[in-house]
Amino acid sequence: MNAAVAQLEAINDFVVKFANVNGSGSASANELFAKSILRMGVPVSPRNIFPSNIQGLPTWYEVRVTEAGWLGRRGGVDLMVAMNPQTWDADVAEISPGGYLFYDNSKPLPKSKFRDDVNVIGVPLTEICNATYSDPRQRQLFKNIMYVGALSALLDLDVPAIEQLIGEQYKGKEKLLKPNIEALHLGRDWVIQRLPHPIGLRVRKADAVGDRIFVEGNAAAALGCVYGGATVCAWYPITPSSSLAEAFARYCQKYRVDADGRAKFAIIQAEDEIASIGMVTGAGWNGARAFTATSGPGISLMNEFIGLAYFAEIPVTIIDVQRGGPSTGMPTRTQQSDITLCAYASHGDTKHVLLLPEDPHECFAFSAQALDLADRLQTPVFVMTDLDIGMNQRLCAPFAWDDASAYDRGKVLTAEELDAGREFARYKDLDGDGIPYRTWPGTHPDKGAYFTRGTSRNPQAQYSERGPDYVYNMERLLRKWDTAKSLVPQPVVAQSDIPAKHGAIYFGSTSPAMAEAVVALREDGIALDTLRLRAFPFPESVREFIDAHETVFVVEQNRDGQMRSLLVNEFGIDPARLVAVLHYDGTPITARFIAGAIASSVRPQAQKEKVA
Repeated sequence: MNAAVAQLEAINDFVVKFANVNGSGSASANELFAKSILRMGVPVSPRNIFPSNIQGLPTWYEVRVTEAGWLGRRGGVDLMVAMNPQTWDADVAEISPGGYLFYDNSKPLPKSKFRDDVNVIGVPLTEICNATYSDPRQRQLFKNIMYVGALSALLDLDVPAIEQLIGEQYKGKEKLLKPNIEALHLGRDWVIQRLPHPIGLRVRKADAVGDRIFVEGNAAAALGCVYGGATVCAWYPITPSSSLAEAFARYCQKYRVDADGRAKFAIIQAEDEIASIGMVTGAGWNGARAFTATSGPGISLMNEFIGLAYFAEIPVTIIDVQRGGPSTGMPTRTQQSDITLCAYASHGDTKHVLLLPEDPHECFAFSAQALDLADRLQTPVFVMTDLDIGMNQRLCAPFAWDDASAYDRGKVLTAEELDAGREFARYKDLDGDGIPYRTWPGTHPDKGAYFTRGTSRNPQAQYSERGPDYVYNMERLLRKWDTAKSLVPQPVVAQSDIPAKHGAIYFGSTSPAMAEAVVALREDGIALDTLRLRAFPFPESVREFIDAHETVFVVEQNRDGQMRSLLVNEFGIDPARLVAVLHYDGTPITARFIAGAIASSVRPQAQKEKVA
């Protein structure tokens, strides 16, 4: 390193970014790096930025080290591990002044490839690997472990923690364990013997992780479906949701197999998304708890069946792991791009329940709750997660489940009730909440049967094209929609410690960045009340929050401000009162972006008021 260059200094508060080639085996090494810091009691927030191909294109892995516990993307890079020549120039340009560039200096590079305000750390990884290993694949794989070893010396990481993780990964595979440990120390020893260490960025043991778990949102949602009673999953592969269905299959093999080996579940990889939602709809009609996992392009194909499930009032759960859109969009980038699509899916006069989890903990809880709500309301229910939550490991509160809780199957008449003379009219509102009573096929030999159709009918489920019958049905569905407002997860409101005339509404994966942005704005003299949406339909408390503030910023990750439009449409409020803060480049939104956008809007207004 050049002593003349200023050096960033930070303990437990910096960003490391790995630039690799997809398919090079770097993923496990980068994850090892992140988990080793967790084992030191220091929170991390990693994000995998990968291409939509199998191998060859650039991939990045960004790790935010954050003892303060900020789990959103910060923005900026303090240490770049530049292992991909294809992206070198852009990677070097991303480093903050005074930051660090770590690279493989086995081959010399011209001075023009470096920056004068960045500290350069060269380690001849390829040269060491070629001298140590003869197998080309070993050279590639162990080079990744070697740079983790080098970083352990540079950042003062706990080596026993790394060795423990390697031991856990290769338990029972001693032939692989020993060479990985050796590769780790090859990189570490080279740095210790030849370079100043540690650098200005350091990791120091702490106790800031607590009892939180480290898990992907897709795995969490899959486990939530198991606990929520799902026995049927029909799906078609689509990034970034495929790992959810795959995780559900693994959990079912563990938890839904009888002692005699008989499976008590059905998982079908359908021929396409249309077939998958058709299977789920059929399973729901038959009384099974069923779901599908997909993304925006899949929802587009499912629209007709979604409309059928809405109008025939069949429980269906759809987990939408959103990606960049439109069309086939950016499969491996994240956005909150399907809000409007899912809220009004089908072809007119439909409104669908959306659940908006903020992290894997809520992915678990909301996926289970969605199955209850679908049964209770007899309707499609969407769990709106996204790639940032679904395919990245995130610290979150441990999952909780009350073993004494019972599934809410809603208004389902039994044979005994039918024999006792209970009135059954499939589409009649008997309780005033818009939700009719239903039966499952085969409930009774001669009572409670009806013909399911997606066309108009009267309250007795008899085909009808009479205007009054159609109006009755549609108005009943609106009463059911009003009932849903009290059943869905309610918003979370956070008040500023001083009176605030400005508010912000946000949802989903924006949550961790928003929490950090609020603190930054407060330090900058801007007070902000916030409301986190957790579901659609919106309860009246959302309107009350908007009415209580002069300006409300709606922060979301799409181009057109879809949630803002939904708020305007549902409440009929003046659009000018809602200011859109929009981020849609495919990367997760940052606290710096949110705080900058809100501050740039508030300050000119405050200046105008001062002048006036």
